[in-house]
Amino acid sequence: MIFAETKLKGAFIIQPEKLEDERGFFARTWCKREHEAHGLNPNLVQCNISFNKKRGTLRGMHHQVPPHEEAKLVRCTMGAIYDVIIDLRPNSQTFKQWFSFELTAKNRKMIYIPEGVSHGFMTLDDNTEVFYQMSEFYAPECARGARWNDPAFDIVWPGDVTVISERDNQYPDFTT
Repeated sequence: MIFAETKLKGAFIIQPEKLEDERGFFARTWCKREHEAHGLNPNLVQCNISFNKKRGTLRGMHHQVPPHEEAKLVRCTMGAIYDVIIDLRPNSQTFKQWFSFELTAKNRKMIYIPEGVSHGFMTLDDNTEVFYQMSEFYAPECARGARWNDPAFDIVWPGDVTVISERDNQYPDFTT
């Protein structure tokens, strides 16, 4: 796997390293040793799939707070997404900064999102599926979010939001 750190410390774009032959290719998408070697949380306890019917669906921005902060490894397995992360770690040099990257079934890239970083995405195609691996079990009492259009972050989205949950649309303004 090829690890490239983003501008947000501890967040990585991970690209499978293809071993190709006449049949196609083989690539590793997860390796505990490689994650540990890059200082990433290798503890995976839960996997989820998010299926999204319509282009312009926005999910996020989601994270969990202590004692159930979670790292995530996210990959788009069908369609395409505009993936966004926001650094909400108060002691981080990139606090309140965001980073975006296009994840597609075709490019097969993944994003590793460390604890304390919020995550969301907008679908770029109809019938898009996203696969998540998490380091912590879902704990509803620790689930939090930041509003996708909060002026504290000024995220630039690639199009109009056509589908969004009431919860995601009504998070309060971010305050430190």
